[in-house]
Amino acid sequence: MLLGKKRKLGRRIEEITVGEKLTLTEKIEDKDLLLYLGLTDDANPLYIQHDYASQTPFEKPIVPSIMLTGMITSAISKYLPGPGSHILSQNLDFPKPVYHYGTVEFLFEIINVDSDDHTVLIQVAAVNEKNETVINGTVKVCPPHRLQEIHGTALDNF
Repeated sequence: MLLGKKRKLGRRIEEITVGEKLTLTEKIEDKDLLLYLGLTDDANPLYIQHDYASQTPFEKPIVPSIMLTGMITSAISKYLPGPGSHILSQNLDFPKPVYHYGTVEFLFEIINVDSDDHTVLIQVAAVNEKNETVINGTVKVCPPHRLQEIHGTALDNF
């Protein structure tokens, strides 16, 4: 347990400005897909069975959209605004599928900072290795709140 250990938090809302960008590239590997599908107990044949997927308009297995969403939430938690952030809402479209072994390049851009509401709006776009748009949308995020110092009685309930 990490009680009392100082953890680095992401940036405060005052430190975030409209126009900031982050790019991130992810390669979809078998190990990532199998781990995700195993953790979620998702056995959709469109994600794992080549014989089934070959008979669909996709022609081969695709990456679950929610797995791609997880990559987005991970980037927000790790980088922009960073640790301590919380996603309040998201509106994402997936116009093209992402295939196994594909590469996805994400672009995150801050398009609104609302200090009164303590939220930032992030535009998310992603393209595959053919430069086709595979994700487009927005994510509303609550950046990390600064915490008060922990005093001797702060942990009495534990």
